[in-house]
Amino acid sequence: MKVKAHVIVTGRVQGVYFRGNTRNEAKKQGVNGGIRNLPDGRVEAVFEGKKEDVDKLIDFVSKGPAHAKVTDLKLEWRDYKGEFTDFRICY
Repeated sequence: MKVKAHVIVTGRVQGVYFRGNTRNEAKKQGVNGGIRNLPDGRVEAVFEGKKEDVDKLIDFVSKGPAHAKVTDLKLEWRDYKGEFTDFRICY
């Protein structure tokens, strides 16, 4: 089953290669979508793909890469629409 997840990650998540590591992990898992920094210091991401692959990516961003410190993660499941053909860092 294919799903879409919208996540907002709070903590030390900017300036620690959070987006780049998430993109690399998404490509490994075969998940499409995008990730971007928010002006308030949080990171926002959208993941589309097979449920088990999206779950693995959510688990990854809930911890973050080595120098990140995730303090909160908000997750919202949305209807899968197949909007993405790859995974992009948005600026």
